[in-house]
Amino acid sequence: MKLIILLLFLISVIQPESMKKSSIVMPAVFSDNMVLQQNTQVPFWGKANPGESISINCTWGASANTTADDKGEWLLKVETQKAGGPYGVKIQIGDTTINYKNVMLGEVWLCSGQSNMEMPLEGWSDAEIKNSAEEIKNADYPEIRLFTVSRAASNKPEFIGSGEWNECNPKTAASFSATAYFFGRNLYEKLKVPIGLIVSSWGGTKIQPWTSGKFLSQLDEYKSIVGKIDAAGPQLEKLHKWIIKHPAIDVSNKTGQSEWKDLDFYDKTCSQPDFDDNAWKTMKLPTLWESTSVGDFDGVVWFRKKIKIPDRWLNKNLVVNLGPIDDMDRTYVNGVLVGSYEEVGFYSTPRIYNVPSNLVTGSVLTIAVRVLDNGGGGGLWGNGVKMQIHPQNDSTDTIALEGSWKYLPVAELMKNKFYIYKLKGEEFYSRPKTLINVGPNTPTMLYNGMIAPLIPYSIKGVIWYQGEANSDLPSDYNNYKIYFPLMIKNWRSDWDEGDFPFYYVQIAPYSYGEKSKSYIVREAQLLTLSVPNTGMAVTLDIGNVNNIHPADKQDVGKRLALWALAKNYGEDVDYSGPLYKSMEIENNKIILSFDHADGGLVLKPINKESNFIISGADRNFVKADVKIDGDKLIVFNMNIKNPVAVRYTWSNTAEATLFNKDGLPASTFKTDNWNN
Repeated sequence: MKLIILLLFLISVIQPESMKKSSIVMPAVFSDNMVLQQNTQVPFWGKANPGESISINCTWGASANTTADDKGEWLLKVETQKAGGPYGVKIQIGDTTINYKNVMLGEVWLCSGQSNMEMPLEGWSDAEIKNSAEEIKNADYPEIRLFTVSRAASNKPEFIGSGEWNECNPKTAASFSATAYFFGRNLYEKLKVPIGLIVSSWGGTKIQPWTSGKFLSQLDEYKSIVGKIDAAGPQLEKLHKWIIKHPAIDVSNKTGQSEWKDLDFYDKTCSQPDFDDNAWKTMKLPTLWESTSVGDFDGVVWFRKKIKIPDRWLNKNLVVNLGPIDDMDRTYVNGVLVGSYEEVGFYSTPRIYNVPSNLVTGSVLTIAVRVLDNGGGGGLWGNGVKMQIHPQNDSTDTIALEGSWKYLPVAELMKNKFYIYKLKGEEFYSRPKTLINVGPNTPTMLYNGMIAPLIPYSIKGVIWYQGEANSDLPSDYNNYKIYFPLMIKNWRSDWDEGDFPFYYVQIAPYSYGEKSKSYIVREAQLLTLSVPNTGMAVTLDIGNVNNIHPADKQDVGKRLALWALAKNYGEDVDYSGPLYKSMEIENNKIILSFDHADGGLVLKPINKESNFIISGADRNFVKADVKIDGDKLIVFNMNIKNPVAVRYTWSNTAEATLFNKDGLPASTFKTDNWNN
């Protein structure tokens, strides 16, 4: 008995010390190879044991010390000097030492947004980067450092985050944001100082997820949503604990496109025609599963459908058309793989696969499709009429594939890990229910998961490339002029570094579809220039109306860098194309004046179209004739005697025709304030 009491006493003494060691936490943004902002007070922060002493010593001669508060949290600031390095940073937390090596002092920029910011230098299979191979080969800049924040959506602000700093070389640059790389390279070539680029982006995401609950709840329409997210905290915690108990496949160590290939999610089982899927639920396809009871789910879902075929099809080659699949798929017929797309970038590519005659030997075919969604929308989502199967030599003899399919989610993707659910008992259907879903387009979730862990890492400023995802719904594109300035205010407030530079890309022309109004988003981006210390890179001349991911990221990065070089680094460069300033009406003509038109304007019609439209008081816009008069523009239509308004590039696909002498394009604009 005495021995037991002694052992319990020793455990009680030893345990707190082991807890002390495990409670030491540093955010992931601190690592070897990092860049710290030069000539300022840079924050370091972390978690330790309450009351524990923390000291920092840097090899450029700076030092600081503090003590962890009663929650174990600490923050201190260290003075940096002019750009240079490499240096070392030593952090002493109690008796634990952390050494960061190869640290540079220079200029640090946060680079955020959706897929056009995320798009890597190596491009995607259906979207190339101009001169990609040559650019990668030459991407040898050891003083440019790259940090990519791993995708993470969270209902509460995260502390650690994930990612690591790397020197820029052909290997690391290939999978890094092309826009951010070209921006950083332009700065480096002009400034000759170390450049740190932190990329935090997620394709297909709206702006609302990148805004905090504190700021988003200032808008009446989001108060209840933010309240639900807060109230769902215990449920989401329960769900998270339930998910992470499952076995996992970690893909974080894979690079480029390889992370999605050669993965096994019950393929040999779920693809077989004799597999018993009677307990599976049904889903009407085509649809994105976010609009069903599955909700905001990233991971792997199996779809199965049995079809009866006519005797005339037996022993013939067939073609199965499933339409586009978001994002990747492996498609089987009667247990045999007939086609797959296992790389990102093909979410809009129709899946059309040949079925060899040796699989068409019975009256029933089993089609099994394994869909892997790595973020945003997921599923078979195209035109239902085009979902069909037919003989290879007769596309008129068809059987429809739209309608009810059996489905079962079998793996959930969280922070680069696939958590595998059991087939037996259809385990996903017993997944704990929550008031809201945690997904990349749920308001506040990306701010919490991918921005909060970076705050307050000292930055020079931000570059932003987003807006496409807010072009589809009236509530989104009409309110973008509210959402965008609010997010900028949010980030500046939380960083507490004043109105740091915030430079962004105006989205490019693209054939979004009739329901989308991307030109209203472009106008909202123009109006955001009224926010102090902002700048906009116009891309109306370097887009691709047939691909939402234009290849020319070199000019995007250069145009963003022009703003920074002119406004923040004292370089004498022209940084903006013409920006509409004012108008005058003279008889049947409207005279337009512009900022950034010194030296005159240049008009480059496209197929004789100027992409200007004009209207009278009836608000009926028609094509306009345009003439240049120095730095002014004369706009008219001989059939309109009393014009009152002009609009420029006022459609989804209208491209630039107006430039200044430096070759920089004018922004989308309208002179009226009529309801869109």
